[in-house]
Parts: sequence; structure tokens; C-alpha cells
Amino acid sequence: MIYKGYTTNLQQRLKKHNSKSTTYSAKYKPWKLIFYCVFTTKQKALTFERYLKSGSGIAFMNKRLI
Repeated sequence: MIYKGYTTNLQQRLKKHNSKSTTYSAKYKPWKLIFYCVFTTKQKALTFERYLKSGSGIAFMNKRLI
């Protein structure tokens, strides 16, 4: 499973996904980081996240990122 999301603390978020504190993602553990991207603003990060969840974004991600 591939998770796409926004966070301000990557280490803490990954730890949370691998624990039982997030019930949905915990059932797919262990999670491992294969790619991350840093943006200068929160808005740019959220826009890119939304794009990656779209049809063309999924195709881009599969071809270029993983």
C-alpha cells in the first residue's frame, strides 16, 4: 500500500503509522519511507498531495517516483 500525506514531522508521522495510534494505517504496517518531498509552503505541499491522489498524479507517481 502507498500512503500519500502531509506532515510537519516525518519521523513522528511514520512512527504513528507503525503503531496502533492510527487504526487504519496500522493494519498495513510495517511502513517504510521510499520517497519524500519538501515544499516551501504548506499550500504547495497540500496541492502536490492532492495531485498525487488524482488519476494523472497516480500515473506520474508510478512512472517517476517509485
